[in-house]
Amino acid sequence: MHTVERISKFVGSTFSLWVILFAILGFFMPEAFVGGKGYISFLLGSIMFGMGLTLSSEDFREVFRRPVDVLIGVVGHYLIMPSLAFILAVTLQLPPDIAVGVILVGCCPSGTASNVMTYLSKGDVALGVSIAAVSTLIAPIATPALISLLAGKWMAIDAKSLFLDIVLVVIVPIVLGVIVKAFFGKQAEASAKALPLVSTIAIVLIVAIVVALNKGKIVETGMMIFAVVILHNVLGYLLGYFFAKLFGLNLAKRKAVTLETGMQNSGLGAALAAAHFNPLAAVPSAIFSVWHNLSGSVLATYFAKKEE
Repeated sequence: MHTVERISKFVGSTFSLWVILFAILGFFMPEAFVGGKGYISFLLGSIMFGMGLTLSSEDFREVFRRPVDVLIGVVGHYLIMPSLAFILAVTLQLPPDIAVGVILVGCCPSGTASNVMTYLSKGDVALGVSIAAVSTLIAPIATPALISLLAGKWMAIDAKSLFLDIVLVVIVPIVLGVIVKAFFGKQAEASAKALPLVSTIAIVLIVAIVVALNKGKIVETGMMIFAVVILHNVLGYLLGYFFAKLFGLNLAKRKAVTLETGMQNSGLGAALAAAHFNPLAAVPSAIFSVWHNLSGSVLATYFAKKEE
């Protein structure tokens, strides 16, 4: 188990490199990954199950201890990222599939790596975890509603089907993880040491599968999608920071809100896009997964040196 833990820590600390590597493999060796399309939801579910194993009652007590701070973070997340996605899609006149893909990733809850980045930034980790947990738990309602509102301009959206899929691949695995932890605490705590390894494998495979399925389209539209994803993410950080500052939050809290705003659960975006839309709609989520881990690491390093 110590060997697994060491490997898990190493893989977790070099997460961004593995995402980039598998994105490249998916592009140059698509035949190795295209058959995995049907497993995207399962891979995401394994990540969410791991999240459930790590959640504790303390995470939810934090919501009641300082509900205003958590509310600012959650509202900021679901206000800023979907709005930015819509504005970018309209302003840049994106093709329908790409526009829907950008809006889809913008309407997802906080990313699975955002808590790690908050920790590295010396931010308010407890607040970050609470924002991520709440934004994830309300995703079955918030995400389909926002997608229907913002992406309906480009294509018909089946909000009910999106709701059911999010419940199945996000909420059910999280609840199962929480239940397993409640009944098998010691075993769950021991297995949690391997979670960075499991989560990294799942995310990099999702990225590789999406890239492999869309190699041709990425060649045609890759630069456009990269530009939109970078703008979306960086503007999300900026607006998240000033949104938190607007409400008078201290620097540690602003760091948490910034990272929870700008980092998305792009695995969920890819899973929903693959299940409900043209495969091209999953590409923004795949690229977002690569980019936001790089940008999040850079921002966390900068924040770690920044004091009030």
